[in-house]
Amino acid sequence: MTHPFHAVAVVGAGAVGSWYGAMLARAGHRVTLIGRAAHVQSIERSGLELEMAGRTGTIRVAASVDLAAVRGADLVLFCVKSTDTDAVARELAPHLDAGALVLSLQNGVENAPSIAAQVPNTVVPAVVYVATAMPRPGSVAHYGRGDLVIGPLNAADAADAAVMRRLDDLVAFFAGAQVPVRISADVIAELWSKLMVNCAYNAISGIAQAPYARLAALAPVRELQHAVVAEVVALAEAEGVNLPLGASLDAMARIAPAMPAQLSSTAQDMARAKPSEIDHLNGFVVRRGRELGVPTPANQALYALVKLIEAGRDGA
Repeated sequence: MTHPFHAVAVVGAGAVGSWYGAMLARAGHRVTLIGRAAHVQSIERSGLELEMAGRTGTIRVAASVDLAAVRGADLVLFCVKSTDTDAVARELAPHLDAGALVLSLQNGVENAPSIAAQVPNTVVPAVVYVATAMPRPGSVAHYGRGDLVIGPLNAADAADAAVMRRLDDLVAFFAGAQVPVRISADVIAELWSKLMVNCAYNAISGIAQAPYARLAALAPVRELQHAVVAEVVALAEAEGVNLPLGASLDAMARIAPAMPAQLSSTAQDMARAKPSEIDHLNGFVVRRGRELGVPTPANQALYALVKLIEAGRDGA
């Protein structure tokens, strides 16, 4: 079988990037994970440990700490934290092959345009729905889902037949690795929908260090989540993005049953005393709300509490 992509590089191979890399490598594709030293050293020594569906296995995959290892890849999964997007994209640009496709697997709505401003390659936004964690360096655990929603970044890409063919190629490529991918005609609205879900879950899970099922079990928490969602919907409307409130509340409510044991990425970062992406989640909503005159008190409260915890951790 002819594959549309011959070599894959995962930039920022944390829990999300390592899982998608593992799925592609397990399907027989050439994958290089580019990540932190401890993770890379463990993979080089013993392979990548994959915990999924009640089983634990080992995936043999190349790994490097050097961004230059992206050379030769025709598909790049860009998985760094939103806080690092600009700097990593700038550093990555000279190492990218001319025809490489860059797929942004990140939280927030600003990342793909930020990457595109730094690299000459086609950048594809992806909305990621997967529950993963890294129990230790060299190991990735999967707790649920794994599907992606992709689409053209802008009107020019949507009108470019070659770009749209490459999106079809991505669907076929990931399908062969048992990763469902759907193409959306309005991926920006899909990214806003994911932002809405992240704003409703991430900070609360982080502050309480609680999995999603515990959040959903308490009526006061559900009421807070509803307030957060309503604010994101109002902001999206001010941005010209169609995000219906009823459908948004339904989408938010479906997350906890689908990922009951999941601790949010913000919770995982806070537990490890690592910087979170809160500035690009609830913090983004607060910032844009202030700029556009949209009140965001629920998001402001969650954002402030996460920042307070992080400041105390840093000894500020």
